[in-house]
Order: sequence, then structure tokens, then C-alpha cells
Amino acid sequence: MTSSTGRALPVLVITGQSGAGKGTLITHLFERFPQLQLAVSATTRARRPGEEEGVHYYFISDAEFDRRLATGEFLEYHVFPWGQRSGTLYSEIDRIGAEGRVCVLELETEGALNVAEREARAVTIFITAALPELERRLTERATESAGEIGERLRVAQEQLLVADRFDHVIENDDLDRAVQELSALVSGLLSPAGTMSQT
Repeated sequence: MTSSTGRALPVLVITGQSGAGKGTLITHLFERFPQLQLAVSATTRARRPGEEEGVHYYFISDAEFDRRLATGEFLEYHVFPWGQRSGTLYSEIDRIGAEGRVCVLELETEGALNVAEREARAVTIFITAALPELERRLTERATESAGEIGERLRVAQEQLLVADRFDHVIENDDLDRAVQELSALVSGLLSPAGTMSQT
């Protein structure tokens, strides 16, 4: 899909270390750039109370997931240890682009790398934070046990090993600075499209 100027709209792929705060940064991005839209994933898990089809997820059966995989409709997907599957459909990228909006994918590291290989318009952004800062945040959150925190930190160290495979790396040790850096990056990516400039 292209903008009104004929320029191909980027697909922003945001990933990062566990606990680095990518979700918080994405929230700030949407406040600053209303033309961004988060892609809705397809999932095989059951719909929970309050969730809406096409808003929170596209809820599909295992058989439908298999069918779409076989016909190459998924840009990326993930299989969870308990068997549930979730993924991004190419049609979702096209839907957002057809509306003249810029698609944002919030993915785990592996999924983000897969998108980078398959989607020429992808611009990948890796959010990181120093391990002591990650440990402090996880401890303050108090939602995981010491063992779970240790596992998250181990995963975060592994994720950092592939940071150089992404187009941009932003350190989120100071939220205000990270928001400014990410916003400047996104503004630069979008401004050549004319109507895609920051509002």
C-alpha cells in the first residue's frame, strides 16, 4: 500500500527485551501519531468476556488456522507451549494500509525477525534496558516469583544477543528520553509521506 504521494507506507515492527517497556512506549506513540494502528492478531484461543472479534483478536479455530497456514496467509505466527497459536495475517497489514494508516506490529523477538525477512516495508525497532533496570522493574511489579524473574532476565539476556539484527535500537532506561527518541525516529519515517507527518 502507498500514501497519497505514492510512497510505500512502512510497517513498524516493535520488539524488545522482556520488561523493557515496549508496550508503554507504543502507548505513547499512539498518543502522538494518531495515524498509527496496531495490527490485530489471529488466535486459536477462546474469546474471553469483554473481548470483541476484530478488535482484540480474530478468533479462529485450529482447523481454520491450519488452512490459512497452508495457503500462506500468515506473515508470522507463534505456537505457545500449551498449544495455542497466534499470528499476524497479511490481510491485516493490507487492511490498515488501505485505510491510509501505518501498521504497527508488537511482537516477540523471533516473530519480529521473521517479519523483517518476509516484509520489504518492515522497519524493525528493538527496545532494550540494562539488566539491573529490568530486574528493578520486575521486582517492583511484584507479579512474578524470584524464579520467574530470574527466567525473564535470562530470556532478556538472550534477546539482547540479536539486537544488532534490527534496524534501530532504543534504550528505555529513561522513559521521557526513550519516548522522544522513538517519536523522532517515527516522525522521520513518516514525514516524507506528506499526510503522514506528526500531528
